[in-house]
Amino acid sequence: MEANIAAADKQVRAAAAAGATLVVLPEKWTVMGSPEELRAGAQTLDGPAIGWARETARELRLDLVAGSIAERVEGREKLSNASVHVGPDGGIEAVYRKLHMFDVEIEGKRYCESDTDEPGEEVVSSVLADGSKLGMAICYDLRFPELFRVLALRGARVVALPAAFTLPTTREHWEALVRARAIENQVFVVAANQVGAHPGGHRSGGQSLIVDPWGTVLARADGETPGHIAAELDYAHQDGIRKRVPLLSHRRPKLYHRSSAQVHKGTET
Repeated sequence: MEANIAAADKQVRAAAAAGATLVVLPEKWTVMGSPEELRAGAQTLDGPAIGWARETARELRLDLVAGSIAERVEGREKLSNASVHVGPDGGIEAVYRKLHMFDVEIEGKRYCESDTDEPGEEVVSSVLADGSKLGMAICYDLRFPELFRVLALRGARVVALPAAFTLPTTREHWEALVRARAIENQVFVVAANQVGAHPGGHRSGGQSLIVDPWGTVLARADGETPGHIAAELDYAHQDGIRKRVPLLSHRRPKLYHRSSAQVHKGTET
């Protein structure tokens, strides 16, 4: 964990030196591995990882989404996969606990996040230092467009997505999903993905992305080595897209919520 915090510190400082005012770290950047390793490395929000994040954000005067950590909650057996937004004053602005558990099979390998983690119960947005709304999501949440739509309807301009996508799903789905969520909600998506091998035979695919509301990839990591990427989030460009293609105002939610038992023009919906 000490090595991971040191590596994060190096990258955050390099990004800040390049002019970044918002930095997003990957999912579970402090510890990845077996259930036993996750439990051993779990910590509370007043532990060393978030303590480092608060000190660093205050020192560098930036918004820092400290990826997500394996959070230990007193009185509860299971952990939370918690993402923390720290503001430039070092204060905790928001805590989001991952809603969707990664219980799947990928190329014959089983993943069961719910063995160790308990899902969150709240959609969370925050506010950046410039006053813009920040939506918060984690990894597997990317496959649930409903969450991103709620964040957009709440006014999010940017969505932070810490992730540890597997190598196969990074290769096949990562960019398509990140771009889709950006396009359909007209938001910037800052998607920070782990890269390389983890204990227990896991491997993440990297290729962190910053995507604009038109779906344009503004920056991409190489998928091979740790590092950081940077891009300017042009809100005027976003406003122009939303004005020319006002899709959020074209929604027809009353139709979307019809019961599956209803019949319309002879066809079950």
